Amino acid sequence: MPSKPKPKVAFYWCASCGGCEEAIIDLEFDLLKVVEAVEIVFWPCAMDFKTEAVRKMEDGEIAIAFINGAVRTSEQLEMCELLRRKAQIIIAFGACAQVGGIPGLANFWDKETIFRSSYLDKCPSTDNPGKVVPLPKSKVPEGELELPVFFNTVKTLDDVIDVDYYLPGCSPAPYLTLNAINTLLSGDLPPKGSVLAPNKALCETCTRNDSKPENLSLEKIYRVSQIEVDPEKCLLAQGIICMGPVTRSGCTPEGEGRCVLANMPCRGCYGPTPEVRDVGAKMIAALASLVGLEGEEEMTEEQVTKLMDSIVDPGGTFYRFTLAKSLLKRRRMPSEPQE
Repeated sequence: MPSKPKPKVAFYWCASCGGCEEAIIDLEFDLLKVVEAVEIVFWPCAMDFKTEAVRKMEDGEIAIAFINGAVRTSEQLEMCELLRRKAQIIIAFGACAQVGGIPGLANFWDKETIFRSSYLDKCPSTDNPGKVVPLPKSKVPEGELELPVFFNTVKTLDDVIDVDYYLPGCSPAPYLTLNAINTLLSGDLPPKGSVLAPNKALCETCTRNDSKPENLSLEKIYRVSQIEVDPEKCLLAQGIICMGPVTRSGCTPEGEGRCVLANMPCRGCYGPTPEVRDVGAKMIAALASLVGLEGEEEMTEEQVTKLMDSIVDPGGTFYRFTLAKSLLKRRRMPSEPQE
């Protein structure tokens, strides 16, 4: 009897650093088990596949497509729409696809500002005496050069296509990736829209949770470079902004938190817990509840303002990974083109 065809799997990389591609390689020997169980039909980062081959596939022919990265250009949008047609299941793989990630911080600016900074005004490494900026179409000696359109706004994957499941993290932990692949291949599918990671907040599973005072009060806020961080004590109790209260756990199998294990605060890359709608707003509210007392005395308004002013880059701190998926979504510029 002929052997049963292997499920077809695809991987694609949009606007991201490439760490999610490395996360697949981080499966190490388990990657061999995955390759034995599936047929990889599209992974342009690692193998010589062509887009035209995907276009020729039947709709739904691919069992699972893992798409990482936010959507920044027209080419990425086109590829996401193509894979949505060809795949039965779409996974938003990693923080950038799920909540915008680091690329989403570009939503504090617009296309015009970014191009001006990168190509015209403020980039000392760019030698551009002709003040040339990328255009969708340009005449060159060989003919017409066409580039993808650069969108004004960074979008999450589910802003542009229907997403079945989310695998969070920057990058997703190898054990979560392997669990997700095994679960999806088993046919015993979780409810559509599920985040394939624990539902608890990192604070609930953090090994430093027992060191957090019952009545925690912030009197000063520090960056990790400004103090000697106690590796056994709650980071918030030391005056360091840690996003653990509003961030999903799961970056390690035991739940400690990869960054916290390295004596660094949680950055928030695993995105919100189910109870959190806007990560930044929720964390600001959490901090506000911890401010107000200095020793036994209530802080004055001036003291509270000074404390809050000590937070360097609030936008980048509270919305480092989630701006594109927040209630804000982006900064509203004076004049915005319609997309």
